[in-house]
Amino acid sequence: IDPREVWDRGVAFRQLRAALPRIPASRLNRVLNGERRLIVLTGLTPSERAAVHGLALGGVTFEPEDRRVYPLGASARHLLGVADTGNVGVSGAELAFDKEIKAAGMAGQDFPLSIDLRVQGVLENELAVAAAEAQAKGAVGIITDVQTGEVLGMASWPTFDPDRRSAADEGATLNRVTSAHYEMGSVFKSFTVAAGLDTGRADMNTLFDASQTFMIGNRRINDFHAQNRIMTLEDVFIHSSNIGTSRLAVEMGGDVMKTYFQRLGLLDAAPIELKESARPRRPAKWDDSTLASLSFGYGTMITPVQAAAAYGALTNGGRFVPLSLRKGGARNAQTHQVVSEQTSLAMLDLMRRNVVRGSGGRADAPGLRVGGKTGSANKLVNGRYDPTVAVGSFAAVFPADGPANAKRYSIFILIDEPGSYPRTGGFVAAPAVGRIADRIAPFLGVERRADRWRTATGEKIPEPVVEAAR
Repeated sequence: IDPREVWDRGVAFRQLRAALPRIPASRLNRVLNGERRLIVLTGLTPSERAAVHGLALGGVTFEPEDRRVYPLGASARHLLGVADTGNVGVSGAELAFDKEIKAAGMAGQDFPLSIDLRVQGVLENELAVAAAEAQAKGAVGIITDVQTGEVLGMASWPTFDPDRRSAADEGATLNRVTSAHYEMGSVFKSFTVAAGLDTGRADMNTLFDASQTFMIGNRRINDFHAQNRIMTLEDVFIHSSNIGTSRLAVEMGGDVMKTYFQRLGLLDAAPIELKESARPRRPAKWDDSTLASLSFGYGTMITPVQAAAAYGALTNGGRFVPLSLRKGGARNAQTHQVVSEQTSLAMLDLMRRNVVRGSGGRADAPGLRVGGKTGSANKLVNGRYDPTVAVGSFAAVFPADGPANAKRYSIFILIDEPGSYPRTGGFVAAPAVGRIADRIAPFLGVERRADRWRTATGEKIPEPVVEAAR
């Protein structure tokens, strides 16, 4: 404002304050009553500029400056990140693609991310609902295309207002998807079972003695929902048997387990563009006791983005594909085979069976053939695992049928320290997965169809009765 060109300073003060309530009154008054041209407010949004311009006040002008504007407010804040006052990205996509964003802007072009805003909106909405229902400390969600590695949605709850970052609640600015570490519990059983199938150490009919406690030295391993019987590999997976997966892991040995964990990306930071992608907390040794713990998701702490990438490898034909926020997937993506296509198809079938017959029933969505695995783990508190301080998760894929290279999508939901009971993944995370799949399927072109278990509208299909030969 140049006060020498303002014809009525009182009118100008009132009109500018009405059009721009965030102008500090003391600053505006001081400039209007001064004797020289001064900047009153920086960082106007396009709508704010239009409001002031519409007043047609003499002496009021504008100067252009480069500034990030976030028209979606708090939506996708963690993955977008922020830029500093010099418009240099300091976190999230702003940091990861800083030079490319600026180059696109200089050329008058957009820089597209892989995020589907419709999917992102659903994810944020359902994650917040699930967290509130569970009275949780935090929550995480990530949705990916398992064939391309594109991240279609990424959310960390609670979120924050980028304009009031300093007032955010403790932990609200942390992107839990990339930077928080968790012992994830039984979602790891998928990795153990896949390794067993892929090495030929087990098949669906292999039997495991879960009729009694499994002893490793003085350590006792029990099942949360004990069946107290001999179980097939399918039973071990569906009933989430700690004993069964422990026996399988110990039989395979440390070298085999370490090899598969390495291939699945569980021993290194997830190769995504976000600089916040944190390294996991890896086991110090690979003895039988550690192998047993690893088989059902204890003894190592990983980030949710690692879990999502690993599940993508199990469900896309067996290829590890780096996750990416770049439209079309990572540039020159370095992929590698983790398990065979046959093993991947077997895991898809097992995950679907777990939803229709096992602990994942609350994740089902009519006609979308959802498959998945629950995860529940207690946290260490003062050196002991406290059952009242837990993590509940669900790793899902849909549709789980079709050929290995079929288009399918992964949904990973984790609820951090639910206050409600029960705290297991089947109760606190699985329902959100089902609701999300149901809402995003039309956006992704996934048609509702029947499979051998359910009709297209979700009714159970009776299993055929086989009469005994006479």
